[in-house]
Amino acid sequence: MAGLSDLTDKQLKEVLDKLIMAADSVELKLTLPETARAKTSAALGNDPLDAEVRQVFFFDTPDLKLNDAGVVVRARRRQGEDGDTVVKLRPVVPNDLPEELRQSDSFKVEVDAMPGGYVCSASFKGAADNDLIREVGFGREPIHRLFSKEQREFYEEHAPEGLGLDDLTVLGPIPTMRLKNRPDAFGRKLVTELWLYPDGSQIIELSTKTVPSDAFQAAVETRAYLSSIDVDLDAEQHTKTKTALEFFTTQE
Repeated sequence: MAGLSDLTDKQLKEVLDKLIMAADSVELKLTLPETARAKTSAALGNDPLDAEVRQVFFFDTPDLKLNDAGVVVRARRRQGEDGDTVVKLRPVVPNDLPEELRQSDSFKVEVDAMPGGYVCSASFKGAADNDLIREVGFGREPIHRLFSKEQREFYEEHAPEGLGLDDLTVLGPIPTMRLKNRPDAFGRKLVTELWLYPDGSQIIELSTKTVPSDAFQAAVETRAYLSSIDVDLDAEQHTKTKTALEFFTTQE
C-alpha cells in the first residue's frame, strides 16, 4: 500500500509518466500476516457483521497458460447484488491501448501499487447472474455464457492462439469477505478483504482507491495512518490472484 513512496527515482518517473497519469484510477494495496488480522481489524474499527460475502471463480488452464500470457479471467458472485466478470490484461501501458477501448464505460485502466512494486492493468468488466456463475462453476454451463461479446473479443485478441474460453478450467471457488470502512483518523475509505482457501490459509488485504492526481498524497497519508496503528508495512506481500491460481493448480 505504501509502494509508491518506496520506489526508486527511475521507477517513480516511469510509473508517473507512463502509467499513473494515463490511468483511470490507482489502488494502493497491502497484505497482512495472518497473525496481525485480529489486532488490525480492531484498530480499524471493523465489524465482521458488516462484511459482504462473495464467491470468486478464476478460469485458466492447469498449467496457467493464460496467466503466463498476462491474461486473467474471473467471475464473482456477490451477496445482495448482481455478480460480475472481468477479462484483465497486465501489464499494459495506457497510451498504447486503442482509443475506442478507453472510451468504453466497461473498460478501465488501473495501477495497483503495493510495497515492493506496482502493475498497470486493463480490465474489461461485465455483469453476470449469480445463479449462472454457480452453474458454470459446477460445469453445467459453458464458460463463455458469462461474458459479453466485447469481453469475448478482448479475450480472443490477447489469449494464446487456439485457447477458447470454454477450453479453460474452473479454478475455485474462493469465499471472500469484503468490508468497507472510513476510520476517523484516516479520512479515506479503506477496504478490508479476507480470502479463505480450502486448506484453511488466508489472505487479508487492505486497499484504498484514488484518482491518479492524488495517488502520491494518498500513499503518504496511508503509510502514515497504518504506521500509527502499528501495521507492519514491511511484511511479505502476497497477491490474491497469483495465490489463488497457484493454489488450485498445485493441488493433487
